[in-house]
Amino acid sequence: MSPQPRAARMSRIDRPAAPSLRAKDFLSVLDLDHAELEGVLDLASSMKRDRAAGRATTPVLAHKHVALLFEKPSLRTRTTFVIAVRELGGDVIEPASEVGFGGRETLEDVARNLERWVAGVVVRTFAQEGLVRFAKAATRMHVVNALSDEEHPCQALADMLTLREQWGSIAGRTIAYVGDGNNVATSLMQAAVMLGAHVRLGSPKGYEVPAAVVAAARARATGGATITLVKDPVEAVKAADAVYTDAWASMGQEDEAELRAKIFSRYQVDDELMAAANRDALFMHCLPAHRGLEVTDEVMDAKTSVVFEQSENRLHAQKALLALLLA
Repeated sequence: MSPQPRAARMSRIDRPAAPSLRAKDFLSVLDLDHAELEGVLDLASSMKRDRAAGRATTPVLAHKHVALLFEKPSLRTRTTFVIAVRELGGDVIEPASEVGFGGRETLEDVARNLERWVAGVVVRTFAQEGLVRFAKAATRMHVVNALSDEEHPCQALADMLTLREQWGSIAGRTIAYVGDGNNVATSLMQAAVMLGAHVRLGSPKGYEVPAAVVAAARARATGGATITLVKDPVEAVKAADAVYTDAWASMGQEDEAELRAKIFSRYQVDDELMAAANRDALFMHCLPAHRGLEVTDEVMDAKTSVVFEQSENRLHAQKALLALLLA
């Protein structure tokens, strides 16, 4: 009998083998290769089944601490990471934001202090560049990007887990994203094409995903997956299997909200726009949603909406990631 993949074994053994991920940190979906991405999702599915059946997770983080450094507010990210660490047998610490991420001392000095005490740090911050500096300064401590202005890789893991549950396989499917070409769009695009899905990005001029970011994702695509950028939201969602959107003004862009509401008004996901997609196309949103702006109540609450499944799956995807990265 051939041995089971490491991800499949892990929920049933007392102690994991050497870390399954090559990279020390998870700052981007592109830090994983295709097999590693599949492995995280496989383990997340296994852990989700175990939790639903009341089976406790092997405490692979026993006697280890994980710090949460959050410069931005959070409901889903904070809650799911705290639960994930605890269910893996670890402890969570939450330094105050004004001292935790470069408030009183440099990012490098914060990292070099923390790595003496904790196994990993989950960071929710603004600039990706600061996150990279922080991770490079700590040679032993693992760093997870829980959101930056440029990327949101943990959300993408939950998104892919949700789509696998709905479809079985993501390969060959078409995922449309309409709205601001932001961090969520970037990470969604990266993960989807790595798993063989076609991605269409519909954004107004000046709000597209940067060309260099698109090129880097194309270079990692598998199975003939494509990325197409369009301006027309109807063209973006035509015959799509899933339609994804996000807030028009992200955290830190509140002063642009009124202007963005005008620019993005025709990108609202309503019943009419969904009608251009495939019948029974899924609706996706990373939340929080601004009902009546980027999406209507009818679409948010439709039977084809999987937004709360995405939210739930943040727990399972992040739990698997931490087990493979930190154990």
